[in-house]
Amino acid sequence: MDIVQQAKIVDDIRETLTGMVGQRLKVRANLGRSKILVNEGELTQVHPQLFIMEVDRKRGRKARQSYQYVDVLTGVVELFQEGEPVFGPFLVEDEEEEIVVLSLDSLDD
Repeated sequence: MDIVQQAKIVDDIRETLTGMVGQRLKVRANLGRSKILVNEGELTQVHPQLFIMEVDRKRGRKARQSYQYVDVLTGVVELFQEGEPVFGPFLVEDEEEEIVVLSLDSLDD
């Protein structure tokens, strides 16, 4: 995938999340070394390079966490709303093991 395609997909992710500010989402972040962090909270802010969520903690406390759009693109961070993924995979392999790039527009079809 070239840099222009990546930039377009990141812009599409940002636009989608901009429309979801204030909504509750579940975040699944792969931290590596078999560490997966799952949180649920409200999408509070969308910035040019990252988005911020206010996630629920124990005893009614809240914490802020930021995530980068590029991590959503690469699948390191996955977002769910009401149990359904917000975004599908952006990179998939076909039968010939070639990587095929999917944009947000092609996921709607």
